[in-house]
Amino acid sequence: MLTTSQVSDILHQQKEFFATGKTKDIAFRKTQLKKLKQAISESQDQITDALFQDLGKPKFEAIATEIAYCGQETDYFLKHLDRWAKNKPVKTPVNFFPAKSLIVPEPLGQVLIISPWNYPFQLAIIPLLGAIAAGNCAIIKPSEITPNTAKVLANLIAETFDPNYITVVEGDKAVAQELLQQKFDHIFYTGGNAVGKIVMKAAAENLTPVTLELGGKSPCLVEPDINLQYAARRIIWGKFINAGQTCIAPDYLLVHRRIKTELVKALQNCLQEFYGENPQASPDYARIVSERHFNRLCEFLDNGKIIAGGETDAETRYLTPTLLEEINWKDPVM
Repeated sequence: MLTTSQVSDILHQQKEFFATGKTKDIAFRKTQLKKLKQAISESQDQITDALFQDLGKPKFEAIATEIAYCGQETDYFLKHLDRWAKNKPVKTPVNFFPAKSLIVPEPLGQVLIISPWNYPFQLAIIPLLGAIAAGNCAIIKPSEITPNTAKVLANLIAETFDPNYITVVEGDKAVAQELLQQKFDHIFYTGGNAVGKIVMKAAAENLTPVTLELGGKSPCLVEPDINLQYAARRIIWGKFINAGQTCIAPDYLLVHRRIKTELVKALQNCLQEFYGENPQASPDYARIVSERHFNRLCEFLDNGKIIAGGETDAETRYLTPTLLEEINWKDPVM
């Protein structure tokens, strides 16, 4: 684990690098974005292997939801960066004549990125792209719950960038707390509400601006005038990709009573179509990230009535795709 002095040294070195003004150059930023995209492409096998070790992610799913997504975002940044970085003329009040007014985009300086475990690669890289494009230095603190991906990420960044510019700091929540005691110019956190409050409280001590991307409830409303088969396939895909560990996955369904029976049957059929008779043997279904999270989810199986799934295997952290009904607002699963 890093000591307080080691953390301070990293921050000091990055602040000195930022003070050189090198990151303000648009050509420099574009070069770094291209270097990162190339490094990710060359490390694809290591990334997918790490995601499989941590989450049991199928290779196609890892590429589609994590690696390819980062490439597409990089291309978007490269396409629009010149326009985003331009000075923008704005109207000047007459009493300031003959002055002219401009909005001048400037990098903030040093960014802390605290990434989560459910998409441990993508949700570290996407905010990093923004930090690079805006001309900042960055420190990434990946989740300790996905150690294999954190290690691959740390190696990739170390081999691609000067640590005085961008670096990865591994460790548990004590390391995160140590980082939060430092003065950053912006903090980007993705994760749950409880830790989000801790991040915002720490940032407030230094009046540091914060971007919080937090999980929540994601209801899915199903009206009777929809195409039932399309709806079922989209709901099942959206919910059970990454074994349901997605903050914007359909969380619960509000269904018109006239189509409930038909929809339930369609959902059950889709589960079988996507994952077969035995989803545990399917090459397309991931696993729960940790024993603690697995046990927490298993407790929800006592809520309401199981109408699909419900099987578990603690040894492999397998929880079959499951549908519950007869749930009320006070049930823990809600």
